[in-house]
Amino acid sequence: MNQGIGNIAVEGKHIVKDFRLGATTTKVLKDISLQVMQGEFVSIMGPSGSGKSTLLYILGGLDVPTSGRVLLDGTDISCFGDEKMSRVRRQKIGFVFQFYNLIPNLSVEENIMLPLLLDGKKMGCCRTQLEWILEVTGLTDRRRHTPRELSGGQQQRVAIARALIGNPEILFADEPTGNLDSRTGAGIMALLRDINQETGQTIIMVTHSQEAADSSTRMITVQDGMII
Repeated sequence: MNQGIGNIAVEGKHIVKDFRLGATTTKVLKDISLQVMQGEFVSIMGPSGSGKSTLLYILGGLDVPTSGRVLLDGTDISCFGDEKMSRVRRQKIGFVFQFYNLIPNLSVEENIMLPLLLDGKKMGCCRTQLEWILEVTGLTDRRRHTPRELSGGQQQRVAIARALIGNPEILFADEPTGNLDSRTGAGIMALLRDINQETGQTIIMVTHSQEAADSSTRMITVQDGMII
């Protein structure tokens, strides 16, 4: 993983996002430009409906801007087709969501390894990385368990481990503590902070929680579709 803050990891240039319903157009993002450097842990905050999650999805290639560009490691991804963008997401980007999206009948380690297996890799060739991820996330003794045998915090740790197994350039997190109680959420934020500090992993997180945002190294506030 990246060590320390270095080059630009992702950059948004004049991002505009409109949603159209019939004759009505809603402007969700209004000419947003920003840079996130390698090794940063950035929180994007804002009230409900401010456009913060839409911005995260566009930066991570899950959505496309109406106009403007997104540069990932200097490459413009905003014009990529579905297949090419899917490959970029598998190889360069990790996502963590509020809901864990784990496969119920797979074990912890099988859920973690799923992105690599879908990318054609063999489980044996990534054993060292898996052991490291299990240790970092505190899941070594839960590796054979299924999601239904885990607490909410443990399930979120599995989701984080799954997002990190491919050694992504950027980890995107959308309200990663939103489905957890305050104590468990604090543990998840401590884990993300430690991963950022110890490995230099770039993290961009959307949150409505000031306590969660305090774990980051920089905060960006979005309101009415603009950075303020």
